[in-house]
Amino acid sequence: MHVTTNNAAASVRKGSNAQKVTLPGAKSNKTASKKKDEDEAVDIGDGKLTVPPDQLKLTEAELKEEITRTLTANNPHAPQNIVRYSFKERSYKPILVVDQMAVLFEMEGNLVHIDSDEGRRLRAKECLSEETATVDTEAEPDKEESETRATSVEDGGEAEEAGDEDRPDSVASKIDKKEPKITNQFNFSERASQTLNNPLRERSCQTEPPPRSTFSATANQWEIYDAYEKELQKQEKNKEKQKAVPSKKDDDESKKKIMPLETQHNDLTKVARVAKILERMVNQNIFDDIAQDFKNFEDPSDEFRGQEGTLLPLWKFQYDKAKRLSVTALSWNKKYQDLFAAGMGSYDFSNQGRGMLIFHTLKNPSFPEYVYPTNSGVLCLDIHEQHSYLVAVGFYDGSVAVYNLKKKGQEPVYMSTAKTGKHTDPVWQVRWQSDDLDNNHNFYSVSSDGRVVSWTLSKNELVFRDIIRLSLDSAVSEGPEGAQQPSIACGTSLDFHKHIGYLFLVGTEEGKIHKCSKWYSSQFLETYPAHSMAVDAVKWNHFHPKVFISCSSDWTVKLWDHTIKTPMFTFDLKAAVSDVAWAPYSSTVFAAVTIDGTVHVFDLSINRHEAICQQQVVDKKKTKLTTIEFNPIHPIIIVGNDRGYVGSFKLSPNLRKKPKTKKGQEAPKGPEVEVAKMDKLLSLSGGTGPKHSLTQPMWLLSRTQQHGNKVIHFFIVVHRKK
Repeated sequence: MHVTTNNAAASVRKGSNAQKVTLPGAKSNKTASKKKDEDEAVDIGDGKLTVPPDQLKLTEAELKEEITRTLTANNPHAPQNIVRYSFKERSYKPILVVDQMAVLFEMEGNLVHIDSDEGRRLRAKECLSEETATVDTEAEPDKEESETRATSVEDGGEAEEAGDEDRPDSVASKIDKKEPKITNQFNFSERASQTLNNPLRERSCQTEPPPRSTFSATANQWEIYDAYEKELQKQEKNKEKQKAVPSKKDDDESKKKIMPLETQHNDLTKVARVAKILERMVNQNIFDDIAQDFKNFEDPSDEFRGQEGTLLPLWKFQYDKAKRLSVTALSWNKKYQDLFAAGMGSYDFSNQGRGMLIFHTLKNPSFPEYVYPTNSGVLCLDIHEQHSYLVAVGFYDGSVAVYNLKKKGQEPVYMSTAKTGKHTDPVWQVRWQSDDLDNNHNFYSVSSDGRVVSWTLSKNELVFRDIIRLSLDSAVSEGPEGAQQPSIACGTSLDFHKHIGYLFLVGTEEGKIHKCSKWYSSQFLETYPAHSMAVDAVKWNHFHPKVFISCSSDWTVKLWDHTIKTPMFTFDLKAAVSDVAWAPYSSTVFAAVTIDGTVHVFDLSINRHEAICQQQVVDKKKTKLTTIEFNPIHPIIIVGNDRGYVGSFKLSPNLRKKPKTKKGQEAPKGPEVEVAKMDKLLSLSGGTGPKHSLTQPMWLLSRTQQHGNKVIHFFIVVHRKK
């Protein structure tokens, strides 16, 4: 809304008929002010206009100036800096929207619609009150007239001027008028009542204290084992009784028999947690010296060994029912660092049977935490990194399964069958991957049938999808019917890149390593002629994005740069290598196990030619080591063998050295430091540098032959026997 005010309107135009106008407040009866007014007067024709003393003297331009003012809906008195505390964000937040309405006048009305039910009731009450008033006034008309006449004579006509109703002694004031009561417009009662409060009473009861008795006993491993055996027998009997269908006559008797068993089972479940804590306390007291070594002992002899280190034996994990099985796989739990899973099976084709999935903890080395028996031997397993209760398992019969530790029972929650894409040959490796777009968990598996399969956990079953089919040729082609298909390559190992989600490596039984992608199933990205025998393990480095390691039964461990087809380093361990693992704390430390019972630990930043630790960890010569794994937090490793035992060892200080720094400076930390260590090592090898051997040659014989345009060099290397 715009309001325009013209200041020129305050001035008076000159005219012929203009008269003298005196503004209010001017005093014309005083001569002094009259003379002052005449001095300040302005001629307007024949008359004069008196100007007040506080009149502004404006020029002609100022009088003609138009002043425009804009009225807005914003309240100038409204606050602009109100803040309120937000409990969601835990901070004070300004309020941008402020109420701009200013209330100038407000009155609540009591109007009622004439056609409503309430309006009809009010009109009816008013009619009744008028009828009663007319009846009262007609009852004594003479008395009222005489009184009015008397008052008119006494007052001398003054009553007519003042009015009969205004006088206190008038007849109208003496009449009792019943004014109609206005009903209230709100639904509330005007009557008040007070209820009696009930008196307070106190009640109390006293019970007899329960009887108390003092009990003391000693618990050893055999008593705990016998208690577990009795409980297992009771559970088996309960299952047999539940399977049997009772007759109608025996319903009452069966209920009487089952009730005490159920109550006894419930009592055992209540004390299960307490019993587990007690069992761990007893075991820690038994193995107190080992626990103290694990926590506090550091081998002081490392100071006199130079760069070499040792392995300190700690606990030995075993299960009596799995003595004749081999430890085929090990995996640490990423959330609970004291818990690890061990897969039990057999590598002998002629001796296949049952298997086991066993979970051990460092807090109780005497007995496993969970035991899952399987119909086929377990060859591989992997624990989910985020959801640590999910475990993917691969079996010798070609099936894969997923176990959920939260659910009761010993059966897997997911299991592949022949109808759902089960492998036809043993599954050698399983690896969890990040969830898909629908937030479904999925993992990958590789088998001797040449298939790399992606398994997705749906609501009721495992959904499979073939990622790639391995062949002896680099290209995978599916021709029409009748076309000759390429021979299938047997997959033996699998590992995914730590930083690039779609990139993975597959090792084959022919000794080749294929670099593959999830998005390209028609061909391999790269093929490395790695070993002369089957590739037992291939693993990416935890820190450096280009480096991976492989081991084989041809006695060698090789270090690779995936951008180069030749190995950066080759180490001969003088025996078939079963497994290799990178250390989680250093990019240049890895460990390998051989079938002769030796653990080899390398630190390439210290020694690029020899292992800094070679230690025999089994007593019997016939015992073969099968797998090795580093703990993600603690400086220990676990090693499995073909006798069903898992041994744990602590790394001495020389095996986990940190880079030296100057005095007064903090040691650098972080993955960037580890990447720089490996980059320095690769630069020293000269890109495609020479293959470094574990043993130094005693002498070297060479011979050169020329065939046409080609020159062939023959080298014969003789090593010193240790």
